[in-house]
Amino acid sequence: MHDHAPRGGIRAFSNRRLLTISLCLTATVMIVQVIGAILTGSLALLADAAHMFTDASALVIALIASTVAARPADDRRTFGYQRAEVFGALINAIILIVLATTVGVEGVKRLLEPTETEVAGPLMLVVAVIGLIANAIAMWLLSSAQKTSINVRGAYLEVLGDMIGSAAVIVAAIIIVTTGWMPADAIASLFIAVMIIPRAIVLLREVFSVLAESAPANTHVSEIRDHLLALDGVTSVHDVHVWQLTRGAPVFTAHVKVSQQLLAEGRTDELLEHLQSCLIDHFDVAHSTFQIESDAAADCEEAHA
Repeated sequence: MHDHAPRGGIRAFSNRRLLTISLCLTATVMIVQVIGAILTGSLALLADAAHMFTDASALVIALIASTVAARPADDRRTFGYQRAEVFGALINAIILIVLATTVGVEGVKRLLEPTETEVAGPLMLVVAVIGLIANAIAMWLLSSAQKTSINVRGAYLEVLGDMIGSAAVIVAAIIIVTTGWMPADAIASLFIAVMIIPRAIVLLREVFSVLAESAPANTHVSEIRDHLLALDGVTSVHDVHVWQLTRGAPVFTAHVKVSQQLLAEGRTDELLEHLQSCLIDHFDVAHSTFQIESDAAADCEEAHA
């Protein structure tokens, strides 16, 4: 018999496989919660399902986008298909805002205008506990890989948020079962909706930043310029542009004026290598384009001014 499982158990699987397993767990529980919300009349369960949708949709978008982005560039799309992730994130953010707003409005309405709607507390509690257990399993699966991968770390924190949402539903269900106080369901749904909205807004801001071709949040053009100017032979750096195709895929272009001595010695290839290495090593920018210019042109312009 041959054991093909990796050493360390299921948590030693590849990051992509762990994320896929977590996605299956999250999506399954999300469907169970939607069905449970319909059967019990619980708004909190529906809100928690929307909360889980944030994670499930993000993972689906990431997996689809990674496949689409792997397609090679062509004459029509010279940068390839990496923007697919951005458009997917835009759709995701819009759906989240619509869901959270709908849940929030309905929650406020139930608090201000109590109806005769009865929430089936026992079934609501069972479904919420299932959600909590599924989230706990997903966190356990990701607990090891999240220490070494920022992407898995993000998914781990998202699942942690889901656990908090499930815990809120459990508390509301217990209150309903023990006291019969139905507003607990609406309060829990509002709590979860408040957790969703900030995440959706942050996602929208990131999407608009990418589409507006703004410099990445942690990229400082002046700092990059200073690094490049420190290289031997570089006299000026201008027409600097930094943007990103998608998260984690920055692009850099600049005009670099160099000394006549460097040009005469034929060291432009060496300089280009140093320029690109500087961006890769210090700023994690893998795609850069430089136009090398002689500073003699500037001297000539000043002489004729």
